Amino acid sequence: MSEVDYEVTGPIARLTLNRPERGNALTPSLLAELAAAVERADLDAGVHVLLLSGRGKGFCGGYDLVWSAEGRLPNHDPSEPWDPMLDYSAMSRNVRVFMSLFHCSKPVLCKVHGFCVAGGTDLALCSDLLLIADDAKIGYPPARVWGSPTTSMWAYRLGAQRAKRLLFTGDSLSGAEALEWGLAIEAPAPQRLDERTEALAQRIAQVPVNQLQMMKLLVNQSLSNQGLHTTQILGTVFDGITRHTREGYAFQALAEQRGFREAVRARDEPFGDSGASTFKG
Repeated sequence: MSEVDYEVTGPIARLTLNRPERGNALTPSLLAELAAAVERADLDAGVHVLLLSGRGKGFCGGYDLVWSAEGRLPNHDPSEPWDPMLDYSAMSRNVRVFMSLFHCSKPVLCKVHGFCVAGGTDLALCSDLLLIADDAKIGYPPARVWGSPTTSMWAYRLGAQRAKRLLFTGDSLSGAEALEWGLAIEAPAPQRLDERTEALAQRIAQVPVNQLQMMKLLVNQSLSNQGLHTTQILGTVFDGITRHTREGYAFQALAEQRGFREAVRARDEPFGDSGASTFKG
């Protein structure tokens, strides 16, 4: 069974994350399928726009950490020397998959319902336009421990101050707040999310594909010139470091002993949200 469904209807390529039983959590196989689907759509002359979404209760809950946090990752034994380039090698490949959405020559719309957290935000923020249900949540809780956003898109999408507000706390935004902050282009009620996303996709698809490609490249060039690639190298290196701090080892030890959910609960308990509430204030 495919972990990323691919379908083309007219000028729209539809890429759907298909691990609903695991909250569409990211795995190496899912990321490989996603990269192949993006390339397939990019090479299809009849496709003008890509639409990325997720099946089930939410868009994406991040990396599937049950297999990694509850077990012992290679190169993560605190009693052994740590090779930071092994971590960088693995995570930088994931960054390349996320950035395939950014580098795809055609517009990519991301439709978020339910939740989009942790590594799932890399998919949303590397897409061109985000449409999110007003009651959904989006954020990067691993900023509290055991994670650094590898694609480093928060500052580029929100500006420095608002990016710091989220990453200093690990808080999440509701869809309505994401619209207010300029992260999302629309935040309709959940029952209208499909309708509004389809309307925008169809409107974009009326533009000649060569015009769309030029407009996307023009805007993306500005972000590249601001140093996006260099920032991503640093964010990816930092992601490895976060798993090898005293707090990072303690988080993984708790996950091994009592399960990942308990480790997340203990991490988020001081914030009073158990990783579930949206930004307040």
